[in-house]
Amino acid sequence: MTPLQQTFDCDAPVALVTGSGAPRVGRAIAEELSRRGCHVALHANSSVAEATEAASLWPERFARDAIVVTGSLERDETCDRIVQETSQHFGRLDILVNSAAIWSPKPLNTITGDEIRRYFQINTVASLLCARSAGRIMLRQPSGGSIVNIGDWATGRPYADHAAYFPSKGAVETMTRSLAVELGSQHGGVRVNCVQPGPVMLADDVDKETRQRLIASTLVGRIGEPEDVAAAVAFLCESTFITGVCLPVDGGRQIFAPDGLQVGRNTG
Repeated sequence: MTPLQQTFDCDAPVALVTGSGAPRVGRAIAEELSRRGCHVALHANSSVAEATEAASLWPERFARDAIVVTGSLERDETCDRIVQETSQHFGRLDILVNSAAIWSPKPLNTITGDEIRRYFQINTVASLLCARSAGRIMLRQPSGGSIVNIGDWATGRPYADHAAYFPSKGAVETMTRSLAVELGSQHGGVRVNCVQPGPVMLADDVDKETRQRLIASTLVGRIGEPEDVAAAVAFLCESTFITGVCLPVDGGRQIFAPDGLQVGRNTG
């Protein structure tokens, strides 16, 4: 039995996953946490109908409860509200996963100040405010809690046409370490970590040639699945001696340069 697996009662752990309304990475994270014993709060903004339908099937699928909390993370007050609604409904909050994010290719010379601020608001500020609100609850709980932020593997090797997105995600890494110190110094049971996904769940309009290039850019020779990210999140939630780390889940892409060179090969 893992640390998250408990009997189906009010003492089971509770997780809030932002950006989990649609069937994408956030939803896969919520599902994996419920498989391991958690009741969940699915957060949605534009995907409320999908989240509501999923939540109605949750007890049958996972023998756990699910509620839906809603609102745009462009509004600061949404962050406190969805955390409080989750805690008030279940009576506790053990896990927060900051999965909600925006990203869309756009050339640097066309980006406006308002667009840059929106990236930081949703990808960075909202994550920090949700973590602050969740941390207040976790600090009062004897068992503490786990916060997992979702970053991006490529903040160290950013690619073109995402000049607003990458700075907002790069800040998540520093934020993770800062929150780990802030909260962990007050309660050793409160941990904060980050998962940095690589190429996962490509859009339907990605052409075959691009897909093959992405596959070739990984050491494992495949595109990642949402379940790969979900398993890493669950691992960090269960491992009580890990805090302040940023874990790449990228198939080795962060360390691999698929240029055909064999560094160190004896050519003499």
